Amino acid sequence: MVPISGFTIVRNAVRLDFPLEASIRSILPVCDEVVVNVGRSEDDTLELVRSIRDPKIRVLETEWDMTIKNKVLGDETLRAMRACRHPWGIYIQADEVLHERGAEALALAVAKQDPDPRVEGLLVRYLHFYGDMDTVAVNRRWYRREVRAVRLDPALDIRPYQGAQGFRVGPAHRRIRARLTDAEMFHYGWARPARALKAKREASAVIYPWSKEREARRPLLPWFPGLTRFHGSHPAAARDWVEARRHDAERRVEPPQFKAEFLRYYLSAAIERVTGARVFEFRNYTVV
Repeated sequence: MVPISGFTIVRNAVRLDFPLEASIRSILPVCDEVVVNVGRSEDDTLELVRSIRDPKIRVLETEWDMTIKNKVLGDETLRAMRACRHPWGIYIQADEVLHERGAEALALAVAKQDPDPRVEGLLVRYLHFYGDMDTVAVNRRWYRREVRAVRLDPALDIRPYQGAQGFRVGPAHRRIRARLTDAEMFHYGWARPARALKAKREASAVIYPWSKEREARRPLLPWFPGLTRFHGSHPAAARDWVEARRHDAERRVEPPQFKAEFLRYYLSAAIERVTGARVFEFRNYTVV
């Protein structure tokens, strides 16, 4: 097997109620090391990471420059990437958990694709939970796939793109060449308790100040087309975290209402049902 590093960044995970321990534990079985870039926090984030007590975890204690707004996320993710010791890395964000069904498949895909230099990254499928632990968002605003395994050779100049949702290549930001896997990433950012979502809004005002006024006018959880029930199983690493947060009286999605801006979602959903293609889908990658 090809040696694999895991890497992630985090700051104020306790206050923001990220499933951080579950995130790290979900990739540990298929990684030879996991680099965790812990920015100086106002809570016990560093102690939480250390409490996992796995010898494969390597902590970077860092000071993040919050004055550079959303660029800080890419810079700190790159710092974690550059600290990795192995040729491939599995990237996970602090509100994501890799399902164990796909973790081993992702590691096997790394070994299979490693000899092919055309392949710079591997895609995982996404489930975006919204409002609770039994609802997922599926309209085209929510990305279906993203690169979460990536080559780490600095000579390739693969680096996080913008807010570190995905990766691009070189100064021209060429889309990374990637292959699809069956691994599934569970994204819980919008299913956390209301107090955490309010804290997220405050933190986002620092990173994305241009959206502060707009966000302040919006409900905490606006309704939109494309919310469907989830009937599968949550990752084993996250089940305790999920069950502890399943019920929250304050966490409510606003009632459904029609808005003209939703017409594009209805139209693209109809096209996808007929053709299987998601029109106007944003992609950081090119499938090879």
